[in-house]
Amino acid sequence: MSDAARLAAVSAALLLFRLGSAAIVFQPGYTDAYYYHDVAQRLASGKGLTADFVWNFIEAPGFAALPVASHRFWMPLSSLLQAAGIAALPFLDAFRAAQAVEILLAALIPAAGYVAARSLGANAATALVAAALAGLGGAFAPGWVSLDSFAPAALLGTGFFVLYARAARGDVRSGAGAGLAVGLLFLARAEGALFGLAFVPLVIGRRSRAAALAGAGAALAIGIAWLVRGASLGAAPDLVGRSAFLVRYEDFFAIASPAPAAFAAALPDALATKLAVLATDLGTFLFAFGLLLVPGMARAAIVRRDRPEVGAFAALALGVYLAESAIFTLHATHGSYFHSLAAFFPFGVALGVIGTSDWLATIERRRLAAVAGVVAFAVVSAFAVIQWDAAFNPPYRERLAVLGRIPPGPFLAIDAAAWRWIADRPVIVTPADGVDAAVCAVAIYGASAIVLERAHFSAYAELYDHGEAPPFFGDPIVAGDTKIYPVRPGGEIGCSVGP
Repeated sequence: MSDAARLAAVSAALLLFRLGSAAIVFQPGYTDAYYYHDVAQRLASGKGLTADFVWNFIEAPGFAALPVASHRFWMPLSSLLQAAGIAALPFLDAFRAAQAVEILLAALIPAAGYVAARSLGANAATALVAAALAGLGGAFAPGWVSLDSFAPAALLGTGFFVLYARAARGDVRSGAGAGLAVGLLFLARAEGALFGLAFVPLVIGRRSRAAALAGAGAALAIGIAWLVRGASLGAAPDLVGRSAFLVRYEDFFAIASPAPAAFAAALPDALATKLAVLATDLGTFLFAFGLLLVPGMARAAIVRRDRPEVGAFAALALGVYLAESAIFTLHATHGSYFHSLAAFFPFGVALGVIGTSDWLATIERRRLAAVAGVVAFAVVSAFAVIQWDAAFNPPYRERLAVLGRIPPGPFLAIDAAAWRWIADRPVIVTPADGVDAAVCAVAIYGASAIVLERAHFSAYAELYDHGEAPPFFGDPIVAGDTKIYPVRPGGEIGCSVGP
């Protein structure tokens, strides 16, 4: 059997695993994925990058009327890909059509791992092991079929490192391709812009300068176009404040932007949190790459440190780790850093497999290690999918059970993107500022109720625990751990919080 046939067989087997995973990942699951899909459905129906819900007041400054421009914080690539799937596969429901695109992209990840390993000098057998491990995904296994940017980022990141090696040798077309990968990676994840810094050392070298400039030009063209789109939408609440100056993560969902003065006042605790997150994110890195691969990855990186793509991988991995931990600290603890590692995963797996193989002196040991590694990754991958099921499907079912108790019309809830998908009607996030701000949102958006779940912002604790709502709300409807406060028909609602 040829090497191409072996790779095809591995990819086909892993595609079956992806389809099995999709049986469990049958709904978006968490805020990011719900958001991407909500917007994708509107985009596929010709309504552009807009949202008829408010997941965060970044997108609705001054209580802006619905629909609002979407993707003022998150990046658009996942929604664009999903919209293409919805438009191309009208015979499937919108979720499965969008998921089909993600599965097709994930089907290419084994090939990406194989190409990465071969580009680093691995033989075909070692590259096939890298293909299998990358395709299985380990902790990323549910991500490969989720409505998110995991699979696109994995392919783009791997393509960048492979093309970067050729650009360093002076190949201008590869340089442009690497720049295109950076631009698209930026559209997948904002920290993808950091990959553009890797062109700086290539600009210095005479041989690689033209390729680096071509890459930088391609990346900048995409990045600037997206930034121009953002500027054309007008001023939005402070993105820097909501990223770098958060003292509590829930303040990200407040109408009032987090202030540097409040951050400075809490500086000792904030610095302690940043130091703690440095350790937490290091654990996330080890977890994402399946601990046993990390020593091999480090060895391969040291032995091959003279290779430009390996140097770029190490520098960018460190840079993203520091940026996520030290600047976007609280976002990192809520999944941002784990998301960012997808762009490093197939290439990192290839390094890990090669480094481990170099350590083993005999073919028999390498074969044993390969079989053990594939089995271990298969177990971890299956466990990750099971954990996804345990983490996200029960809350989804609980919300479905509650849905019939919520009065018709728009309403307020903590996870507006999720409720928008589940209820199929406009939903506004409960402002983290508190009940007075929520009352204004009710009045301005014509909401019929406030829905408080077991997980709620701290400013709503008194309302949730004791049920003392403003007079224009009726008695709470209790459904399990959810309390629904309906608006009394015909009641005049006063708003004491200015937009």
